[in-house]
Amino acid sequence: MSGSYDECVGADDTMDSFWEVGNYKRAVKRFDDGHRLCNDLMGCLQERAKIEKAYGDQLTAWSKRWRQLIEKGPQYGSVERAWLAVMTEAEKVSELHQDVKNNLMNEDVEKVKNWQKEAYHKQMIGGFKEAKEAEEGFKKAQKPWAKKLKEMEAAKKTYHMACKEEKLAVTREANGKTEASVTPDQQKKLHEKVDKCKQDTQKAKEKYEKSLEELNKCTPAYMESMEQVFDQCQQHEVKRLTFLKEALLDIKRHLNLTENPSYATIYRELERTILAANTQEDLKWFSNNHGPGMHMNWPAFEEYNPDQASAPPKKKKPDGAPPTPSTDHVAPPGDRSSVSSYDKNQAYSTEWSDDEQPAAYSGNENGGNGNSFEDDSSSGKGVRVRALYDYEGQEQDELTFKAGDELTKTEDEDEQGWCRGRLDNGREGLYPANYVEPI
Repeated sequence: MSGSYDECVGADDTMDSFWEVGNYKRAVKRFDDGHRLCNDLMGCLQERAKIEKAYGDQLTAWSKRWRQLIEKGPQYGSVERAWLAVMTEAEKVSELHQDVKNNLMNEDVEKVKNWQKEAYHKQMIGGFKEAKEAEEGFKKAQKPWAKKLKEMEAAKKTYHMACKEEKLAVTREANGKTEASVTPDQQKKLHEKVDKCKQDTQKAKEKYEKSLEELNKCTPAYMESMEQVFDQCQQHEVKRLTFLKEALLDIKRHLNLTENPSYATIYRELERTILAANTQEDLKWFSNNHGPGMHMNWPAFEEYNPDQASAPPKKKKPDGAPPTPSTDHVAPPGDRSSVSSYDKNQAYSTEWSDDEQPAAYSGNENGGNGNSFEDDSSSGKGVRVRALYDYEGQEQDELTFKAGDELTKTEDEDEQGWCRGRLDNGREGLYPANYVEPI
């Protein structure tokens, strides 16, 4: 260091070494930076938690909306269940993302907050205890060397000034020898001045060299003391960096859903449900419930009965009150949808698409009121009755009403327990006789 120190101190405006006086402050600043970085990490995780929550909420809303549309739509059978399984996947993945949000907030953010509290101790007058201790340690280590440095710089300045004076005196003496106006006595004084400046320069040089030697002797102890304090700062920084690495690994574990066993299970179940879709079973179910496989009471010869007007044969009324709806629309095992094909078509016309809306099926030219093969000539007469129970029409020619609704019975109960009636809105159709009572 002694061989190049002259050059170093001469270029102190451009030097940025740790060993320069006061440059230890960058090491001390790491304590403030470390505390702030903990706040930054917590803010970063809080923002990510909001994103995870928002994504989970959007998945849930999306799943709920499309589940309703699919259930009301025309799709049926095992393929419908496979489609609905995609909604189930969204609901389960939504739960996992909510778990990610909870883990980030309740575990990771809290972990960083607690570590920050233990690692950095705020003082009453501001700043952190750790930073103050480090700064005091650096000042103590640097103080003796800084004092010697100041003495050396003063001696250097004195020496450089003496050199300047000596050079000026030599120039004046040389000029005096060439000028006729300078008397011999003046030339003698100029020479004496040069001799005195040389002596002063020599003394200043010796003092400068001595102060530099003393500074160099002090330098090893200075370096050792500074390194000891710096090592203490490094130890604290090692703890911070090690903790940060561990915290980031925990965060990665919480974010990486592929490491969550339940995540893979969701997609195995989805694949299983999709592969279970059976085209032939679905076609068979549709044929049995809405196609040629349906039961049909084919027209047969009937003797005239004056006490009862002819009515279309109906399915047998289930026993008990209130009777259960028709079994004609019983879904195949595993089909959770209880909505009939007709009901689905009605829902589809209003909810399934914003573009093309199929015309609602009317059943016949009379708007679905009554039997399409005969006209009801008794619509202007009948007996007023009141519904005892809610009833949802299962076929196109059945009425739908709520308990307490009033309607007009236009035909008496047939042998299977069905009556024909007319609602106050004009719609006519069949209903179970034991669902009403006379008013």
